[in-house]
Amino acid sequence: MTLPTRFPASYVRFLQRMDKLRSAGVLLGLDRVRQALRLLGDPQAGIAFVQIAGTNGKGSTAAMLESILRAAGLRTALFTSPHLLRFTERLKFNGQEVDAGLLDDALTRVLATGVSLTYFEAATLVSVCLIADAGVDVAVMETGLGGRLDAVTALPVVATAITSIGEDHLEILGPTLLDVAREKAAIARPGVPLFLPPLPQHIAAVIESVAAAAGAPTSVVASPIRGAALSGAHQESNAAIAFEVARFVMGAQGRVLPGHAVDDGLSRVFWPGRLELVEGVLFDCAHNAEGAQALAAALVKVRVRPRVLVVSMVAGKDVAGFAAAVLPQVEHVVVTQCASDRALPAVALAAALGQSSALVVVDAVQALKEAQSLAGAHGLVVAAGSVFLVGQLRAHLLGHTPDPIVTSDPMAAPMSL
Repeated sequence: MTLPTRFPASYVRFLQRMDKLRSAGVLLGLDRVRQALRLLGDPQAGIAFVQIAGTNGKGSTAAMLESILRAAGLRTALFTSPHLLRFTERLKFNGQEVDAGLLDDALTRVLATGVSLTYFEAATLVSVCLIADAGVDVAVMETGLGGRLDAVTALPVVATAITSIGEDHLEILGPTLLDVAREKAAIARPGVPLFLPPLPQHIAAVIESVAAAAGAPTSVVASPIRGAALSGAHQESNAAIAFEVARFVMGAQGRVLPGHAVDDGLSRVFWPGRLELVEGVLFDCAHNAEGAQALAAALVKVRVRPRVLVVSMVAGKDVAGFAAAVLPQVEHVVVTQCASDRALPAVALAAALGQSSALVVVDAVQALKEAQSLAGAHGLVVAAGSVFLVGQLRAHLLGHTPDPIVTSDPMAAPMSL
């Protein structure tokens, strides 16, 4: 993929306008999005949307589903969040990032509705407008936060899926795991199938109850599928869900999913920053206990020594859960501070990790260099703990140009539910 070194003036203006929307924080609810859609002339009408939710794995599953459907010959769109480097990563058409020059005009249309919108709501609406303009066969949409009140849930869907239920964003979706399950299960729609992985009985019971109340049939996908280009045993469950959803979507369009499309789609899928090895550095966006456990399971199979962890985390994450899973799998720890206004101070994070004697290097790029020195020629550096850290260091290693204005979804306590 060719990456830009210069950006259109309209894209810079788009980023500036989006950045101003961050001040609204997180306002969960569907009314604003539904109102804006009506005022936009209901661009979502007639589009086959698929919604994917889950604590972990929803982005990977969405990427695999889109890749399979594209391999089957469908014209596809893929909406995900957050981005690692550029806002344009959030919306892809047939596997290619959206043309940066299209975004500002779409945002003008959205803001012209006069509806007061959050950053994520505006991003979702801009994407829906461009998806409608492109005339795709199917649009795969990753849920941003939770499900019940997430902007994506305002869209009509032909299928839904939940990839996992874990303890993340408990301050918003919780306080308990069952509360999280209820929030995510609420993407269920009348008559629309909800695909699920095998889940603990008490969690599955909650989801089944919510789905039944909504009139949504559920399907538990129990047989994992191997062969995906994405690393990690957990991706076998995600691949299985992607396959079953793809088969249903094709059937809903009166088509049969070709066998080759599954193999081709899974073998060619690309989802950066998830157990991705770049220049001797293993990048993984694990930032909660469940994600950390998947990372640890992958590291168990790695024979390379020494293993050096570069870690930064943002406020509100389960530092103890991350530490319990990952720290036993590494010999050295370098604690740093990613480029996010929510990043925990490096010294405070080191203490929270129980690594008060760890090497603390506030500058993330310098921290990576120190970790590479500790790993030597034969070791492995692991960068994890924050999407922001992965995006920053991955771009540094690959020489990629980040957005001229670094902006991403704000995360603050919701002001309304």
